[in-house]
Amino acid sequence: MKFKQSDEQNQRIERITPTHLVIGIDMAKDAHVAQATNFRGIVLSKRHLSFANNKDGFERFGRWVSELQQKHRLNNIIIGMEPTGHYWFNLANWLVEQRLSVVLVNPVTTKRNKENRDNSPSKNDPKDALVIADVVSRGYYSEYTKQSHSFQRLRVIMSDREFWVANSIRLQNRIIRWLDIIGDYRGSSGSHW
Repeated sequence: MKFKQSDEQNQRIERITPTHLVIGIDMAKDAHVAQATNFRGIVLSKRHLSFANNKDGFERFGRWVSELQQKHRLNNIIIGMEPTGHYWFNLANWLVEQRLSVVLVNPVTTKRNKENRDNSPSKNDPKDALVIADVVSRGYYSEYTKQSHSFQRLRVIMSDREFWVANSIRLQNRIIRWLDIIGDYRGSSGSHW
C-alpha cells in the first residue's frame, strides 16, 4: 500500500492539539519577528515579538513563549519558520537544544497563503510570522532535525555555488549577446573594426 501525501499532512494536522501554542517566526539577518496562535489560528499575543538574532534575543523569545504558555495554559509548543538564507540556523539549533519542536515552512507556501489571513497581498514581518503560524497549524511543514556543523556548512557552500553558477551563466549569455550584436552590426554595415 502506497503512503499518500494527504495522509502525511493529516498526521501533521492531528499532531497539533488544543494544548498547542503555535508560533510563527519571520526570519531576518538582525532581528526576527514572532507571532503566537492557538491550534485554530486565534492570535494569543497582544503584540508580535521582535527579538535579536543572538543568544540574548533567543532567551528573550524563550521567556515570551513561557509567559504565553502559562497565561493560556498550553502544554505543548510547535515553532515554525522559513529556512531562508542562513539566518535561521542559530535560532533553530538553539530551540532544539531547549527541547522545543521546530518545523520548517516552505517560503512559497507562505507567499501563497498571505491573502488568506486578511484578504490582502501586503507584506510585513508581523503578518508573515502570523501566516507562518497559520501554515503550520494546517500541517504544511516539515520536521527539522539538527544537522552536524559540517553538514550545515556544506548546505551554505552548495547554496553559494548555485548562486555563482547562475551568475556565471547569466554573464556568459550577456557576452554572447553583445558579440552577436557586434557581429550583426559588422556584417550589415560592411565595415571592419
